[in-house]
Amino acid sequence: MSNPFFARSEAFNGRGPAVAPAQQLTPNGYPAMPGYQAGYGRPAPQQVTPQQLSQLEAQYGAPSATNVDRGRMTVDDVIMRTALMFAVILAVAAVTWNLVTSPGTQALGWTMTVVGGLGAFALGLVNSFKKEPSAVLILAYSAFEGALLGGLSGLMESYYPGIVVQAVVGTLSVFGAMLVLYRIGFRLTGRGKRLLMFAVAGYALFSFINYILQITGVTTGMWGLRSIEIFGVPLGLVLGPIAIFLAAMCLAADFEYIQAGVRSGLPKRYAWAGAFGLVVTLVWLYVEILRLLSYLQE
Repeated sequence: MSNPFFARSEAFNGRGPAVAPAQQLTPNGYPAMPGYQAGYGRPAPQQVTPQQLSQLEAQYGAPSATNVDRGRMTVDDVIMRTALMFAVILAVAAVTWNLVTSPGTQALGWTMTVVGGLGAFALGLVNSFKKEPSAVLILAYSAFEGALLGGLSGLMESYYPGIVVQAVVGTLSVFGAMLVLYRIGFRLTGRGKRLLMFAVAGYALFSFINYILQITGVTTGMWGLRSIEIFGVPLGLVLGPIAIFLAAMCLAADFEYIQAGVRSGLPKRYAWAGAFGLVVTLVWLYVEILRLLSYLQE
């Protein structure tokens, strides 16, 4: 499992129905040839013209149909939709960043940040539990996520100049490292995926409770429960590396699920689902790196 979406999606985890249409069989159980009709005897021989023969030879000599030709999902489709989601995130984040960091508009900026966090969480759940991906809902999630990240990044940059660039570089570095490891054969076992699922679910529950405590004012530290010190060490400094490791493992699982979807010939619309799952993991990784860097700079 990466995020809950890939793990529970029948399209990506291989437990769903096959996407290819069932092959027609003869009454004796043999695969039917093209043009077969039940109840008819052997067709009468027909005269083949030179033009028909030439067309038949051209068809046999043509390259095999690819996923693109058959309207199936490809890795390029996932990349393009991931890029579009990040374009929406960056556009909205830029607006929220300017509102949060400009005098006179900070209240509006923080309102957008809180609404963005709640909206991203809600639409994240909706998109995760939908059997059929919705481009509109996924792009709406991107907009809410952009509002959250813009406000958070603007605040962190005002406290620690240069931290956002460091977090972006760190995120890209982890992504690149996991992609290389995946290409050279790194895979999670079935048991490893299950353990990762439980670990991520537990951390997600902790993060949600912590976020609610923060916006309601129950906790006063910048990072809520993570700001609590144990023997002089903030709890977040201990949780940060663990969360980054979990996110990195989720990236490896994401790559595997997306590749499995391509191999099984999922319809092209599922490229939105693949992009959504990948973006969720990358955003989580960025936030965890940003948070860990803030502890290290204090």
